[in-house]
Amino acid sequence: MSRSFRQLVDHLIPALETLREQALTLERGNAALLAPIPAGYQASARNLVHYLALRQSDIRSLQEDLSLLGLSRLGRSEAHTLSSINAVLAALHALAGHAAPRRARAPVAIRGGQKLLDEHARALLGEVPARRTARIMVTMPSEAATDPGMVRALLEAGMDVMRINCAHDDADAWLAMIEHLRVAERELGRTCKVHADLAGPKLRTGPIRPVGHKLEFKPTRDVWGRVDRPARVWITPRGQPEPAPADVPTSLPVDDAVLAEARPGDSLALEDSRGGQRDLTLVERIGHSWLAHGHQHVYLREGAGCALYRDVVQLARGSVGPLPEAVMPIVLRRGDRLLLTPPDQPGEPARHDEAGELIAPASIPCTLDAVFDAVRPGQAIWFDDGKIGGYILSTRNRVITIEITHASPQGSKLRPEKGINLPDTELAIPALTAKDVADLAVLAPRVDMIGLSFVRAPGDVLDLHARLDALAGPDGRRPGVVLKIETRQGFDNLPRILLASLRAPPVGVMVARGDLAVEVGFQRLAEVQEEILWLCEAAHVPVIWATQVLEGMAKRGIPSRAEVSDAAFGVRAECVMLNKGPYIVETVRFLADVLGRMSGHRVKRRPVMRRLNVSQGLNGSG
Repeated sequence: MSRSFRQLVDHLIPALETLREQALTLERGNAALLAPIPAGYQASARNLVHYLALRQSDIRSLQEDLSLLGLSRLGRSEAHTLSSINAVLAALHALAGHAAPRRARAPVAIRGGQKLLDEHARALLGEVPARRTARIMVTMPSEAATDPGMVRALLEAGMDVMRINCAHDDADAWLAMIEHLRVAERELGRTCKVHADLAGPKLRTGPIRPVGHKLEFKPTRDVWGRVDRPARVWITPRGQPEPAPADVPTSLPVDDAVLAEARPGDSLALEDSRGGQRDLTLVERIGHSWLAHGHQHVYLREGAGCALYRDVVQLARGSVGPLPEAVMPIVLRRGDRLLLTPPDQPGEPARHDEAGELIAPASIPCTLDAVFDAVRPGQAIWFDDGKIGGYILSTRNRVITIEITHASPQGSKLRPEKGINLPDTELAIPALTAKDVADLAVLAPRVDMIGLSFVRAPGDVLDLHARLDALAGPDGRRPGVVLKIETRQGFDNLPRILLASLRAPPVGVMVARGDLAVEVGFQRLAEVQEEILWLCEAAHVPVIWATQVLEGMAKRGIPSRAEVSDAAFGVRAECVMLNKGPYIVETVRFLADVLGRMSGHRVKRRPVMRRLNVSQGLNGSG
């Protein structure tokens, strides 16, 4: 052995011994957090702590030295950290020409990490499909409650987990979806898990004051501007209105007398809000109402006049309405001020005087009252998945003044029911709302897993555990838990959150990339989602890859190249989630094929290991 070679080995042995001792020290320091975890998951919890200890140091130069000796760089040690360190130490001692010290067995053998992760994934998500390693979760549209054929088609296409979004529909609809799935399972001889995603506290924009009542409809036109398909309008008597057929998008109430003498081919003349007259042709009578076709773009105000004509003879006159409320979005540009107000104050656009000078800035309410006590000047705020952003100037009299710093040069439109993100603000609000608790009582006995939204701290997880324990049946059965990591707080506290969740397995983590990107910054998303994958693998916790996977294909029927690449990356998770869309069945088939192909081509990674800030999450705990 050359002198430089021997010096390198002599340098590496104490360096690896230090890493090993740091891992055991952090484990001892967190004995209180590890103690409540059941025996079957103790090894996973201890391995997570060991991995966190490893990532508290920057070992990139150490990795380079190990590679010079042809040894493991510890770059794939997530699932079996202490065993990997021990194996490298044994090799170093062998190179030095002496036996390695006898050591206590590590909690997870090198071959045991993947086995534990696979077992935990099966316990939560069900068996691995025959030709791929990742399951497919599909969000149910409202139609799944009334269309059992849709559920059957999704199951046949490759759905492994049905996702019920409790932010939409109601208990009757959710139970109907589950029943349709059970019937389809029996018919197809397949099994499928059910995941219920709790809505959580809604941090959204509230209503904007309407500007009036209006209705707009128009035909579709080809590239030359010719009418390709007329507007289909349901003309119904105001006194006895009837619901429009599903394929007729527009309903227009009129005075009863207007339709009393109507016949097919008659015209209904309408006073357009821009001046002038627009005509509809009555096509077919159904009940007391009429299907009409229009070949013009129409804007109507409530109370606008209308008249029934046969040829050029006017048969009756009346008015239209009631019409839906018209809400104009608030247009924001860089440099604008925006007032965030309590939930009971409808939003309004900015007001200017005749000279164009600002009288009052635009305002919009926030649905979560706790925000007004939590935010501080200088903190960032984002709206609508990061499309609009700014920072808080002041908080006075429960009104938050914001300066807009991020918006389209042409102005960005802010509407009601859009998400609000406060990445710098610590919101002291429970993850479970009163609605969530009520939904749990209905769904916990009937589903396989519960999704906890807006997880910020271990206490959120323990609260859900307590609720599920109280709802458990005589056999003690309770659903597993899926933690949605969608806030900066949730990511920063992920080590403690994972340890808390392991107290009552099975557990999984959903990487909610939409909100997370806004919370941590789009430029950090790739880095953060990688760190979540590492930490979950260290804890042997299965991961659900979520948000906008093949979204374009689900909506339009054709995927983009970027979407296909993103979907292929999902093979690194144990489950990939698709959202709803008109082409969701085709999208499930497509994703199943992509995942099946990628399962045979998983590329080995060789990451360099700098220090991770998130690895400090357990320091100082007792």
